[in-house]
Amino acid sequence: MNDSVKSNGLSEKALSGGLWIQERATTHLHRARVKKITEMIKDDRGDVPGWVLVVLMTTGLVTAIWTIAAPRLSAILKNSLDAMNGIR
Repeated sequence: MNDSVKSNGLSEKALSGGLWIQERATTHLHRARVKKITEMIKDDRGDVPGWVLVVLMTTGLVTAIWTIAAPRLSAILKNSLDAMNGIR
């Protein structure tokens, strides 16, 4: 058999041509994916109403917790300051 013919009957030229086509298809597919991802990123405008809701709910929770805990926190602070004054 000729050296340029492989065991499956394909020549080296045919194999290299097939690899070239495969590489070209892979490159084209990669470019298409990158283009699609880039378009998706550019199209994303964000969810402003959602973020506003998150900020408002967080503010409400902090205010509610602070209202409930403020008297106890003030008492703790007053007791610790009084204890520090007694150390002198």
